[in-house]
Amino acid sequence: MNTANQTATLTGRRRFWFIFTLLTGTWTMSISQSSLSTVYPTFMRDFSISASTVQWLTTGFMLTMVVMMPISPWLLNNIGFKKLFLAVLVLFDAGSIIIYFAPNFAIMMIGRLIKAAAVGVLFPSYQSILLTITPEEKRGSTMGIAGLVMGTALASGPIISGVVLKFTDWHGLFAVFITVATVLILLSFATIKDVLISKPSKLDLLSIVTLLGFAGILYVVNQIGKANVNWPLNIGLLVVSIVAVAYFTYRQFHIQTPLLELRVLKTFNYDLAIFLTAISYVALIVVTIIFPLYYQGVLKVSPFISGMALVPGAVFLAILNPLTGRLAEKIGYKQIMLLGMTMIVLGWLILALVSAQLNLWTMILLAALIEGGNAFVMMPAVTLGANSLPNELISHGTAVITTVRQILGSAGVAVATLVLSNVTASQLRAGTPRLAASLTGYHTVFWMMFGIEVVGLILALLLRDERSQATK
Repeated sequence: MNTANQTATLTGRRRFWFIFTLLTGTWTMSISQSSLSTVYPTFMRDFSISASTVQWLTTGFMLTMVVMMPISPWLLNNIGFKKLFLAVLVLFDAGSIIIYFAPNFAIMMIGRLIKAAAVGVLFPSYQSILLTITPEEKRGSTMGIAGLVMGTALASGPIISGVVLKFTDWHGLFAVFITVATVLILLSFATIKDVLISKPSKLDLLSIVTLLGFAGILYVVNQIGKANVNWPLNIGLLVVSIVAVAYFTYRQFHIQTPLLELRVLKTFNYDLAIFLTAISYVALIVVTIIFPLYYQGVLKVSPFISGMALVPGAVFLAILNPLTGRLAEKIGYKQIMLLGMTMIVLGWLILALVSAQLNLWTMILLAALIEGGNAFVMMPAVTLGANSLPNELISHGTAVITTVRQILGSAGVAVATLVLSNVTASQLRAGTPRLAASLTGYHTVFWMMFGIEVVGLILALLLRDERSQATK
């Protein structure tokens, strides 16, 4: 029996409910990731903890995710998707319940890490499953719908948490997650099917241990720009982590059944797709972090207004995703990604060239331009990368892409924040007025982002147009 035979049964209503359940689960977990930061002040007050301590809810989440992502292909091949999806939902539900009843921050942290493990497995897996059950010529549309779902989560996360907190305390937010996850568990028994061939293999424990190097690198990256950092210790951790990742990479090429099949890196278009996805994600995540700082620090708007100002761009991103998927199928992935990278480059170039203070509406429009460009790059790049690989390597390919994207996205935010703070501080020491110093810091970040995205545009130009080659 082959994969095609297995996935051929997913048609009509059965396919609809399978994808609906899968994407609803993914959407819920994405919401849980993006909505929590608005609750941090409440956690600080209720548990009597500092801002640096509560930030571990984000840092710990990212570190756990980046370790679990590369394990997802092994889990898909050995457990079966139905059991894996149910296990992920149960873990997510259990983590939410632990947080709901947490008497202190330490217990809350345990629940948060359990949820992170679930999210780290699901995020690469849902993409692998969608790509596997969809014929190559229709993958653009399917992944466009997935992009719509994820874009909606990005836009609605802060809004949902804000609405819930308006009528109840932070427990209400986790009550929502518990309710949705429980309903999805019950629904999954009827709608989720095993759609992949099981390929049992031995779990390489040494590879799992060396995966901790990714967490180490991400941890050190997130220390950039923070005060009172023990840099000798962190540099030592960084060196050990890089050695661990290097050995992990070496080992995957030299054992019979690797935990993560890195042969995917031998495919030219796939390699470009990795970096295009990551570079476009850096642009997206920097907008969501740096723009609110600009709104509040330069334009002096309230935190609520600065948060709401992100919604139009996120909605635009969500709406464009299905369109870009269909366009990619018609005119080719290279053309779509060139258009998207041009939009992103243009947005950062305008920001860099205009030295004067920009008003809120202009910033919202430029954010929409950059985020709209992301819709033409990130999911199409994932799809192009998958199309460049044989079906049996798709799960490994998506795991590599999501891991690299997570690490480079965090690095991009850390470096942008460091540049902003250091340049602004340098200007203030030189006697520059605070507003002018802040604008100089922001424009330095804008020029830096412009340079990074130009690299992305060059990579898009290097893509091999497989669509045109197929017609020869």
